[in-house]
Amino acid sequence: MDNERSMIMIVDDNIANLKVAKNALSDAYDVFTVPSAAKMFDLLERNKPKLILLDIDMPVMDGYEAIKILKNKPGMEDIPVIFLTAKSDAESEIEGLSLGAIDYISKPFMPQLLRKRVELHLTVDAQKHMLEAQAQRLEAQSAELRNFNDNLQKMVEEKTCKVLELQSAILKTVSNLVESRDDITGGHVERTQKCLRVLIEGLNELGLYREQIQDWDIDLMLQSSQLHDVGKIAIADMILNKPGRLTPEEFEEMKRHTTLGVKIIERIEAETTDSEFLKYAKIFAGTHQEKWDGTGYPEGLAGEDIPLPGRLMAIADVYDALTSDRPYKKAFSHEDAVEIILNGRGTHFDPVLVDVFEQVSDEFKGSRDV
Repeated sequence: MDNERSMIMIVDDNIANLKVAKNALSDAYDVFTVPSAAKMFDLLERNKPKLILLDIDMPVMDGYEAIKILKNKPGMEDIPVIFLTAKSDAESEIEGLSLGAIDYISKPFMPQLLRKRVELHLTVDAQKHMLEAQAQRLEAQSAELRNFNDNLQKMVEEKTCKVLELQSAILKTVSNLVESRDDITGGHVERTQKCLRVLIEGLNELGLYREQIQDWDIDLMLQSSQLHDVGKIAIADMILNKPGRLTPEEFEEMKRHTTLGVKIIERIEAETTDSEFLKYAKIFAGTHQEKWDGTGYPEGLAGEDIPLPGRLMAIADVYDALTSDRPYKKAFSHEDAVEIILNGRGTHFDPVLVDVFEQVSDEFKGSRDV
């Protein structure tokens, strides 16, 4: 974020809660404390905060009613809202998120945790704006390249290099942002990239799927694979970082990261006409959770209806998940992970790719060094 202090509005009928929250945030942000939803709307006529921390249980107008009004007011509908509440049941959390809240913080809250959550959401907002600006700059540079004379080949090559560096910077920024929100999967992007390269090299050596891969720009494809989980940026923290297995309802929400990822990439595509690397990224984001037998998501594709990049990512993604610690399980050994993937031949995974994986699986073990 820049040096300008962001304005945060805290709405709670409990004066003690207002004081604790203000003390936690006022050294880094301009904090307005408001004792009711009605007074919040009065203040919003003159000030537009970067973020609203909104209590749910308030007299006269509760947080649910307040956010419904807020989301229908022109000029206010885009203000991010985090609910503050003593309610801890999943139904209340899901209701709040469905009304447009971006997060849900239970009271009593730790000041340090509150500050970190606020910092995270403001960083996400800033990163989104940065990504849009970078996409616009990319389009401007691509347009410049198209207008260069053929005799200026050296200049074209230099500009192309700069564009590729910018593309790489955008992808790295986005993938790092996703991993910073999902702290249980640190290094996942780089490890899956390494596994993908091993599988693709195995296909080339064995001459399999030759017609499909002969026109691939492998480096560009691997670079684009960094965006396969970009949709997680829109999944709430309470689900993304839950220290245990998800409920069926939470899992349905988590599954949306595939379609959300496609939508995010399509928004970037709309800002540029030079989007070959985004074509690959959209395939990875939208199909890496499909299964060979049609039981995957989001589309329930089966067999070769699943694009080959998605089938490749399915193996790389599952291998890394199996060999990584999670709050609800210890990491499997390399040998156990290999056996599980081999057992998924023809059900979860493309049989041809599983055969290749079996031959190159020892090289997968090296991905854990990332």
